[in-house]
Amino acid sequence: MSVKFNLAYRFGVTPWDKAGAGKDEAFQRLLDREEQERERPLGRALDLGCGTGEYTRQLEKRGWHAVGIDNIRLAVDIAERRSGPESRYVIGDVTHLKGSGVGTHFSFFLDVGCFNNLQDDDRLALGEGVTALANPGATMLLLCTAPHPTVLHPPGAGRDAVETALPAWRVVAADPADGAGLPHWLRRNSPTWYRLALS
Repeated sequence: MSVKFNLAYRFGVTPWDKAGAGKDEAFQRLLDREEQERERPLGRALDLGCGTGEYTRQLEKRGWHAVGIDNIRLAVDIAERRSGPESRYVIGDVTHLKGSGVGTHFSFFLDVGCFNNLQDDDRLALGEGVTALANPGATMLLLCTAPHPTVLHPPGAGRDAVETALPAWRVVAADPADGAGLPHWLRRNSPTWYRLALS
């Protein structure tokens, strides 16, 4: 998977990056919901598979102390160039979060299609990592598409896959994604935002 994304960034074929987080009003409402019952400052947020940092920057603007992690060096280099001096990005693997340098005590996790791209063993590893780094009462927003048997696009993940990989968390909402800011292959495969809370 890393090879495919490395090539995509090198040749500029990154529709997920061009879509941009700010274009999806429904996504902004989901973040509003995350923040409604929290006191300021909001706390730490981890953007899993942050790419060039579009969503990480969105979180920062909203008042989160956000950290982005991605294993594609070129994407992280771009994120750092586009962000302010206080922004923080880590080159690392979401399946090896402990010891990756992102830190601990996160109150919120955002995953916009990263989990959706992983195989089962890697999803379990991601689940173990976020659980180990989470504060009590932490929440997560996880974007997945319906499972589908294509080799050209992400395999997708249904609710059962989410619950299997994150047994310490409970799904408290499953909302159809608006899709306005998503690449076309995500829009056409029933994208869903799962909201999870650490049990």
